[in-house]
Amino acid sequence: MGGNRLAGQFFDAAIGLLERVRDEEAANIAAAGAAVADTVAAGGRLFAFGAGHSSLAAQDVVYRAGGLAVMNLLAVPGAVGVDVMPATLGSALEHVAGLAGAVLDSSPARAGDVLVVVSLSGRNALPVEMAQNARALGLKVIGVTSVAYASETKSRHTSGTFLKDHCDIVLDSKIAVGDAELTAEGIAAPFAPASTVVTSALMQATLAAAAGELAERGIEPPLLRSGNVDGGHEWNGRVMAQYADRIFYRR
Repeated sequence: MGGNRLAGQFFDAAIGLLERVRDEEAANIAAAGAAVADTVAAGGRLFAFGAGHSSLAAQDVVYRAGGLAVMNLLAVPGAVGVDVMPATLGSALEHVAGLAGAVLDSSPARAGDVLVVVSLSGRNALPVEMAQNARALGLKVIGVTSVAYASETKSRHTSGTFLKDHCDIVLDSKIAVGDAELTAEGIAAPFAPASTVVTSALMQATLAAAAGELAERGIEPPLLRSGNVDGGHEWNGRVMAQYADRIFYRR
């Protein structure tokens, strides 16, 4: 019975956070959607970056049915997920200064493109420098982070700044420091993180806003269809051929 109660409490916590970001971040989501639409309309490219579990929300919008075909993953080898062995190495790489600049310099990202940087805490060197370097290259940077970390923790970057300080637009996930929504008697540590649910929702909401912006301008959004519906592969083939110069996950 206790397990069912706690499961319900997690859903309630996640729903509450989703309602908060829907209402409190509406203007920023609209601005982010407009920025994405501007870039697509101008012939630019879209990139998403996240390290560790923050990469899940970035991966969620790349090569995705119902998503924009021109959204690409900007991957940092060893830092994308927990598949690297040992898994702790991925966390360690987030502290390495200079790594973000090297990745950007060897990537296809260029001035006028959009980079979405996802980092829950926004305090490590990798996301901070990714945003810094991207802006220096002329990219527009959208940060998806928990702003609470900037007032309740210390930056691990030499500048003392956080991801939010180097973005054109910030989407605040409202996740509390520690990323665990529940506590319970008999369980020593807080548990049940909701950052992936909320951050992925912010990403999808932004792209939904971008699709609407493009349609309002009379531009067909370059959306992918599911390959598991009739005609999906043919549709996607046409979209990918039309936007081949902006798609890098097929190369």
